[in-house]
Amino acid sequence: MKKPERILVFLIPIFLILFSFCAMPPNLIFASSSSGDWPMFHHDLTHTGYSTSTASEISATLLWNYTTRSVIWASPAIVDGRVYIPSDDGNVYCLNAVTGDKIWNYTTVRGRQGAIGSSVAFADGYIYFGGYDRNVYCLSASTGDKIWNYTTGNTVESCPAVAGGYVYVGSWDGNIYCFDALTGDKIWNYSAGGLVESSPAVVDGHVYVGSTNNNVYCLDALTGESIWNYTTGNIVQSSPAVVGNRVYIGSEDNNVYCLDASNGGLIWNYTTQGWVDSSPAVANGYVYVGSLVLDANQNYIASDVYCLDASTGAKIWNYTTHGGVNSSPAVAGGFVYVGGWDNNVYCLSASAGAEIWTYTTQGHVNSSPSVAGGVVYVGSWDHNVYAFGTPQPSQAIPTEIIYPAVAIIAVLVIIAMMLIIRKRKH
Repeated sequence: MKKPERILVFLIPIFLILFSFCAMPPNLIFASSSSGDWPMFHHDLTHTGYSTSTASEISATLLWNYTTRSVIWASPAIVDGRVYIPSDDGNVYCLNAVTGDKIWNYTTVRGRQGAIGSSVAFADGYIYFGGYDRNVYCLSASTGDKIWNYTTGNTVESCPAVAGGYVYVGSWDGNIYCFDALTGDKIWNYSAGGLVESSPAVVDGHVYVGSTNNNVYCLDALTGESIWNYTTGNIVQSSPAVVGNRVYIGSEDNNVYCLDASNGGLIWNYTTQGWVDSSPAVANGYVYVGSLVLDANQNYIASDVYCLDASTGAKIWNYTTHGGVNSSPAVAGGFVYVGGWDNNVYCLSASAGAEIWTYTTQGHVNSSPSVAGGVVYVGSWDHNVYAFGTPQPSQAIPTEIIYPAVAIIAVLVIIAMMLIIRKRKH
């Protein structure tokens, strides 16, 4: 083989590879890793709120923000390089996790009736969520096409949990539901006697969830039969975390509870200065949770984020924000991330509670942060979903590099072809 032909054989594969990158839609150029995913509210079926992903702790570096048309209560789910986030504008958005570009959106009902406070749960290529329009939805995660919906008797703010081919979710109609994940057929429902905003944790064939009738329930995941219930002193909107045969949950009676997962017996409780609607995160032997303190006019005032010993309930530290903390903490890389009614997103030291950084949005941050791939994602009442972290160029091949490289290779290929043609003429 002559030299020009050897050059051509070498350059053509490179040209084809680079051309294939250019031909991809922008949202598919980016690499993704399932090891850093955050597929549902509070990360997993045990609702630990803990991720092994290392997030950016040095500064609140804003990577991107995406603006919806209304407030965001829900927490982002991040899977395979995509962010799934509902908004009160009646839409669920699918965004590129690296750039924030919209891939698709699905509209339920416009207006307040279509508001979506439920976070998305991802499982086996589908996403599940509930809405103010009383429906539980299943969509294709890749396209946003609706697979099925089931209409309950009232608003669905509870975040679904998907386990073993079943979807578990609560409704304001007072029921906890179990659906077939593929068809949406109702398998069973359990009447809790009060509206259910709490999001179920599913562990070892049991469903754990709270209700506004002051109770924490443990149900059989297959039949929906009650195994036990524990009565607190006020409504339970907090969602349980289940770790090591213990259930950790908050109540508006100002307590954080640790219950025996097998029988509901009280192991310990810790009394805070305010309501505990925040869902506890549990990591490395500690419990992290927020509180809501109200003044005489029912306005949220300075409230604390707590770190408790998971075994004893003893307080390790508390950090005081400038408003209530309805957001549920996320823990990653030795840091705690949480939102506040004071419009701030906080990063705290998990061991000492020291403030590492804050970022001020233009609205309340009731959304619970999610951490995936070294990035912190969270929504705000200012209509935005935010991504904080350290830019990672290795996650993507920028188009400003791809296109010039393709142009250069194309020129070289043309020159090589011209040389071959010229050589053959001689």
